[in-house]
Amino acid sequence: MKLWILRHGEAEPRKTTDPERALTKHGHKEAQAAGHCLAKHAGAGLVVLASPYRRAQQTAEAVLQELRRSATDLQTVPWCTPDEDPVAALDHLAFREETELLVVSHMPFVSALAGLLVEGDWRAGPPMHTASLIELDVPIVAARMAQLLSLRHPPEFKKAHI
Repeated sequence: MKLWILRHGEAEPRKTTDPERALTKHGHKEAQAAGHCLAKHAGAGLVVLASPYRRAQQTAEAVLQELRRSATDLQTVPWCTPDEDPVAALDHLAFREETELLVVSHMPFVSALAGLLVEGDWRAGPPMHTASLIELDVPIVAARMAQLLSLRHPPEFKKAHI
């Protein structure tokens, strides 16, 4: 499977609760840029999974717009919020039958998941800025079984050759 991992775009610094934080205008533009990049490289069968937090939902919706897909194509999953266990996420991903998945989530989860899949250690994940996008080749969903194909940050999306 090809697995894309996207950190949400820039979000408001404060809100009543963390899950309520929304994207800023800049964050929305970052999400659109990530979606534009994905539109050039992801297949038509890409399935989008996102955290239930508002900023992740907004990021996923912006990506879907760039992919010319409906918001009904978005699947909300509770296992990818900021402090979820990436080992448990492997269990959820292992049951997926899709050939291409996009997971839209948060730090530290996105970095930890990538670190676990590529290096076998959640602490070895790459630094991810807002709207950073990782592309992995995952033949078997298990620790240290993925190959990092690319890691792009928003300023690079226009010139990305993912």
